[in-house]
Amino acid sequence: MKKSKAKPWTKFRNKVKAKLEQTTVRQWILAILVLVGLYGILSINLSPEAYRLEVGEVARQDIRVPHDMENRAQTQREQQAAAAKAEAEAKSDPNSYVINHATVVKVEERLASIFEIISEHRINADASIPEQEPQVAEPSTVQKEIAKVVEIVLPVEVVEQLLHVDAIDYDLFTQTCRTIIMEQMKQRIAADDVPQVLERVQVLFTQSDIDVNMYASAMAIAQQVIEPNLVLDQQIVEQRRQAAIRSVKPVIIKAGEIIISDGTVVEHEHIQLLKDLGLYREGIDYWALLGLFILVVLLLTVFGVSVYKHNPDLIRSENKLAFIGSVLILVTFITKILSFINWITVMYLTPIALAGMLVAMLLDSRTGLLVVTVLAVVSGIVFQSLPLVIFGLIGGLAAILSVSKVSQRGELMRAGFIVGGINFLVMIASGLLQKDSNLWIHSYMGITNGLICSVITIGSLPYFESIFGFTSAIRLLELSNPNHPLLRRLLMETPGTYHHSILVGNLAEAAADAVGADGLLCRVGSTFHDVGKIKRPLFFVENQLGIDNPHDKIAPSLSTLIITSHVKDGLELAKEYKLPRAITAFIAEHHGTDLVKYFYHKAQENGDHVEESDFRYPGPKPQTKETAIVSLADAVEAAVRSLVKPHPTKIEALVRKIIQERLADGQLDESDLTFKDLNKIADAFTKVLIGIYHNRVEYPETITREDIEGKEKE
Repeated sequence: MKKSKAKPWTKFRNKVKAKLEQTTVRQWILAILVLVGLYGILSINLSPEAYRLEVGEVARQDIRVPHDMENRAQTQREQQAAAAKAEAEAKSDPNSYVINHATVVKVEERLASIFEIISEHRINADASIPEQEPQVAEPSTVQKEIAKVVEIVLPVEVVEQLLHVDAIDYDLFTQTCRTIIMEQMKQRIAADDVPQVLERVQVLFTQSDIDVNMYASAMAIAQQVIEPNLVLDQQIVEQRRQAAIRSVKPVIIKAGEIIISDGTVVEHEHIQLLKDLGLYREGIDYWALLGLFILVVLLLTVFGVSVYKHNPDLIRSENKLAFIGSVLILVTFITKILSFINWITVMYLTPIALAGMLVAMLLDSRTGLLVVTVLAVVSGIVFQSLPLVIFGLIGGLAAILSVSKVSQRGELMRAGFIVGGINFLVMIASGLLQKDSNLWIHSYMGITNGLICSVITIGSLPYFESIFGFTSAIRLLELSNPNHPLLRRLLMETPGTYHHSILVGNLAEAAADAVGADGLLCRVGSTFHDVGKIKRPLFFVENQLGIDNPHDKIAPSLSTLIITSHVKDGLELAKEYKLPRAITAFIAEHHGTDLVKYFYHKAQENGDHVEESDFRYPGPKPQTKETAIVSLADAVEAAVRSLVKPHPTKIEALVRKIIQERLADGQLDESDLTFKDLNKIADAFTKVLIGIYHNRVEYPETITREDIEGKEKE
């Protein structure tokens, strides 16, 4: 019975879980949360005055129900009454009771104890000393012992008969009693059913094989141990209670019904009714709330469609959607707080520029413009001011443009001054248009707004990056600083790998710029992509300066394990040094699932039975343009470095061959690179590599600096 109830719940839970795992469902949940958050903040103070009546006061107007309303308190009272009635009916219904297995076990234990005590005294009698009469215990003594242990009183005659009966008859008697009594106890026995059960037991005893003279003893024991075994099933009771509660229809008071008439002396019942209807607190202007709801829905709908049109990838990212929603709610909340201040010009402190700066720096300028537009309309709703909408739009746009190329935190303060200056001019212009000298006098609020927004942006940017997993250009430049602890270790412990990483960064940045990817991210990601080699630097050829290659002394399979483990080691170091996810992606994906060809072929040459999968990196494959570009740059730089005489033609051929091999091996399948992008990447790689490995003039060994300078002067 329980299992049949558990299965539907399990199916429902699994179904909900599966739905939540779908990206679209999570997106809708985020959208609903943002809608509820914005609507909840904006709906504050949209309600009319409350009815503040006291007992004994004379009502000065008819108080009508504004619309059909549920009297929740009365509904709850009726539900409680229905539940109490259902509970009483359940207790009187025999079907609400189930067998109490504890009672059955107790009866079984009592029978065992009775027969065990009697058997002990029978054994003592049988084990008496030979040539002496048996020493049988007094029946009364045994009776008292049974009463003490089992808490029932058997007639003395019954005890005496069981003590003296033949052993075979005694064993048959005990077995028959246990069987018949326990069969009855396993059936439903209510309090009123005990006499009928005893009658059935008596019939069963007469039909059994026990001695006729022992029927009375068997019935005496049955009468003492058989008892009702039913207990009230609380689950059934609760189900009936809940069904009764659901059956109660809500108590509805129709719209327009007068609940307190004009001139009526207010009594406790009136106050209670107002409280029950929720009219004793602040009333609600539902039409205003409806209009606000429609407006918020339209704003978010237009915003969502616009984002989907120009950046569908953003819609598929829960982190980015959550970030945008957080910014919208945060700025709306600050705007609402400012609206409680009784000063007209305080509205020009609305931090719309803050949202523009954050979104433009962590996402993109177009999304920032959409966010600024929504918040400008929201601020106009809060303060009911059209000039504030214009102020917010222009200031927010200025904020987006001023931070689009920001690469240092100090430049954010400069952006704050730019936004403040533009806000200042907007307030002056609005004052001239409206002939409002108050705007001229308080135009300094525009400058204050810009500075406050830039300061908050500087302070909050690291937290938004950490919470939502973003990496701004400022953060990337900080990570690329050679004094970063991990980069210092890379330089000091693996100088060859460090030099290789710098070259890969140059290649990747040039290629990223060619295909419109994030060049700065590629360069910084390249710098960290091989940090895992710090753990075992001498096993990588670029760090083997003047020493024997340790791979010559170990098996190819072990060499492969060491080589591929630098990805895992790199991820561990990234976690230790708290690198952002955008950088750890380069560490994890820069080899994808590529084959370690050298050791794979070496193992085959040794005659070993090898599986290709054992000689591949663990992956994953590159997921973005940036990680795919770094993956290609890493392979290309290492290959070109091995050329004996790098020639432009050789370099270009090798670059295109490596890209083609990676493409054929499926390493680029999960990135967004196109064939056109790959061609541009090959051209960019070739150009940079030719610049690095161009032919140089060979000067004679005896040439002096003066000779070179002299030739240059000529």
